[in-house]
Amino acid sequence: MYRRLSEKEIEKLQLRRCSAENWNNIEVKDPFLPERLFSVHFSGPVKLGSNTGKIETADAFFKLSGIFNCTIQNCTIGDDVFLSNIGSLANYSIANNVSVENVGAFVVSEKTTFGNGHEIEILNEGGGRELPIFDKLSAQIAYLMVVYRHNKQLTRKLKLLIGQYVKTKESCIGEIGEGTKIRDVKTIINVKIGNFATIRGASLLKEGTISSNREAPVFIGENVTATHFIVLSGSKIDTGAMLSSTFVGQGVLMGKQFSSENSAFFANCEAFHSEACSIFAGPYTVTHHRSTLLIAGLFSFFNAGSGTNQSNHMYKLGPVHQGIVERGSKTGSFSYMLWPCRVGAFSVVMDKHAGNFDTTDLPFSYITVEEGKSVLTPAMNLFTVGTARDAKKWPARDRRKDPKKIDLLHFEVLNPLTGEKILTGIRLLELLQENTPKTREFVLHKGVHINRLMLRTSKRYYELAFAVYITGELVKRMENSAFKSLEELKNILLPKNNSNTFGWVDLAGMYAKKEHIDHLVGSLVSEKITTVDDLHRALQQIFEMYSEDSWNWCVSALKSWKNFDVKNFTFLELEELLAEWKTSAVKFNNMILKDAEKEFDQLSRISFGPDGDETEQLADFESIRGKYETNNFIVGVRNETKEIEYKYEKLKNRIAGSQA
Repeated sequence: MYRRLSEKEIEKLQLRRCSAENWNNIEVKDPFLPERLFSVHFSGPVKLGSNTGKIETADAFFKLSGIFNCTIQNCTIGDDVFLSNIGSLANYSIANNVSVENVGAFVVSEKTTFGNGHEIEILNEGGGRELPIFDKLSAQIAYLMVVYRHNKQLTRKLKLLIGQYVKTKESCIGEIGEGTKIRDVKTIINVKIGNFATIRGASLLKEGTISSNREAPVFIGENVTATHFIVLSGSKIDTGAMLSSTFVGQGVLMGKQFSSENSAFFANCEAFHSEACSIFAGPYTVTHHRSTLLIAGLFSFFNAGSGTNQSNHMYKLGPVHQGIVERGSKTGSFSYMLWPCRVGAFSVVMDKHAGNFDTTDLPFSYITVEEGKSVLTPAMNLFTVGTARDAKKWPARDRRKDPKKIDLLHFEVLNPLTGEKILTGIRLLELLQENTPKTREFVLHKGVHINRLMLRTSKRYYELAFAVYITGELVKRMENSAFKSLEELKNILLPKNNSNTFGWVDLAGMYAKKEHIDHLVGSLVSEKITTVDDLHRALQQIFEMYSEDSWNWCVSALKSWKNFDVKNFTFLELEELLAEWKTSAVKFNNMILKDAEKEFDQLSRISFGPDGDETEQLADFESIRGKYETNNFIVGVRNETKEIEYKYEKLKNRIAGSQA
């Protein structure tokens, strides 16, 4: 396939100011046009592909393939490649249809793993939770590695698995994948680049891997600096982002001078302007504001308000403290938390908290400060527009185009995990209500104060949400089945196994039964799982079991909560449960609509129509914000309520028909 240059070709190349330490080390593939090279110096063995075509470059121009003004050492260059103005290109294998121009240095300087295996000091700056990053790292593997450090055997086995995989990435030769376009970059050292990536205007890329592909290309833009990094498919890093010891998962957006150190960002995160240090940014972690610092925390499905800050340093033993903000939570503008803290799922943290607290048993809460005290209002975030919108927007905003999704994500807000937390919250509020004297205004629980008068109300809110979830799952099963009799329905509703149903965890985006994770850990420790790919497959199996596992949990919950036994129930019991579903679901939606009304009330119209009367103010508001009645979200919730009524009547009629 390759051949040596002919004497005529060498003469022609020399006339075009090309030189080589040894022309015998240069091989070419036919058809080869020497006139498409100019001012190129070769050293070491170099293979040149066919160069008769043309290629689209990073600036969207089409240029004839060829090599111009470059110094090339020990490289294999594919077909129809355009190389121009490269100070030093050394030790690379370049695939077909690649364009590289205006790069100072593009070299592999030594044997390297291209960022794979580099350990980052994640979650706790004081050390002890080091995470080796690599180009197949998922949020779930990272969670096991970082959070389960109490299991030393597991940690050791995970390190061994990852180390074995990293060893396969070690090389003295880098790769530039097919269709990649690179332009105006100062320095690229020890970086492996996948297919169809675009790198334009970056300042420094060093010791890293860019896992781009045709379906989900990676973009690295202006003034980006990245050292000791991994970037997975479909991500975009632009406008001066500064990354050091950072993992970037699939579909991540970063830019506008965002700074990251010793942190990992998994699927669909967004990070702009702000700063991150030693954070575990699980899927859909979002920070957009210049004044925000995220430090030493574990987050997922999280939105950081402007000025959000945490402190992990009390000037004693150093920055050794850490915090956990459970899935779906938010922080208000200029919120502050003193680590260690743990925020319950789908909660909102506002104000500056000078004490430590743990609200994991009371999800969907507001956490504020009153007279210097951290005050928690349980269950108040269950019925807000924000929570309802989040449930719909997350799956709709999945930017991952890669056919292989590395992070395993479940999006449901109400699920067995939050269901268990709600049940825990109900029992806790009951206990606090029983044991709190009526003379006390607040009751203290794990660092937060709860208004005694809210205990009963919050308990009712939790009970309503639980009813909506548990009966709603029953309705889904009935809708999707073609039962014609009570016995047929019982068989359909009956779980496929009788395994333990209680005890769930959230592995950074994936809900799973704790017993499945314990079994997985056992398989790792006993070496039944021996490779990274084996581990991915085992996690995928757990992920795919979620639907049946969650239904098993609901069956157990129905039994303990309503004494409804799917093996032995009557038509009357079923009708009563359906009626409760309709009533609860409609009430739930109405509470969300009531919260949405606040976005259209008189206070929301302040600043609209400043030069007119109230009529003009309203007209100006509606021209920008629209009307309550026609708002897409409002219309959607109302349609959902109508659908609830329709489903109820339809199922009620089916039940009645099956009795005939």
